[in-house]
Amino acid sequence: MSMIWPIFKREFTAYFATPLAYVFIVIFLFAMGAFTFFIGHFYENGIADLSVFFGYHPWLYLFLVPAISMRLWAEERHSGTMELLLTLPVPLWATVLGKYLAAWTFIGIALALTFPIWLTVNFLGSPDNGVILAGYIGSFLMAGGYLAIGAAISSATDNQVIAFVVSVVVCFLFTISGAPLVLDFFRAWAPLPVITAISSFSFLTHFIAISSGVIDVRDIIFFFSLTVLFLSVNVVLIDLRKAS
Repeated sequence: MSMIWPIFKREFTAYFATPLAYVFIVIFLFAMGAFTFFIGHFYENGIADLSVFFGYHPWLYLFLVPAISMRLWAEERHSGTMELLLTLPVPLWATVLGKYLAAWTFIGIALALTFPIWLTVNFLGSPDNGVILAGYIGSFLMAGGYLAIGAAISSATDNQVIAFVVSVVVCFLFTISGAPLVLDFFRAWAPLPVITAISSFSFLTHFIAISSGVIDVRDIIFFFSLTVLFLSVNVVLIDLRKAS
């Protein structure tokens, strides 16, 4: 932690040094409210739970998280501060992890600021708060997975727009990999183990399982291992570009 903390502090402070953090939080909260109350018809459903609220998280993260991750490394390259950052007396993995944890913490703060919807549903009825807590945990883990993918892609380019677009596409593929539309395409020619493997990479499948109140160790391992995988890719890509 002594090696990660200076990077974490530098990155986390930088978010609130510019209007970026406040703009992101306002857009995030406004979008969550609009999707939950107006599109999801939270009041009209008459059900004291947050299934509608959590149901839109994957699709909002699909665009909002890449908007955060696209600047992690692409901006460093574009502004020419990459070399200065890599000369700090910390190993490369600590730099990657510090930047990632700062961004993930920032997203976690934005997610925590949605607590009024939790207060609202408890005021209107008697929800299962254990299920709601599981939904928040699943949402936070899913955001971390999206962020790790975006960070790895951002490290491969110095163009933030390219990093954003590619991150959205890759995250979208991971999101819908378990959908019938995708699986039906593979069922025509792929063996069952391949179809099962493709389905297991679906963010939706794992997130829905957690948000329904069932915290399965396999779902936690999925998000953790995927995050570690893409952070490792992040380290390798930066190391290769540094050497070139």
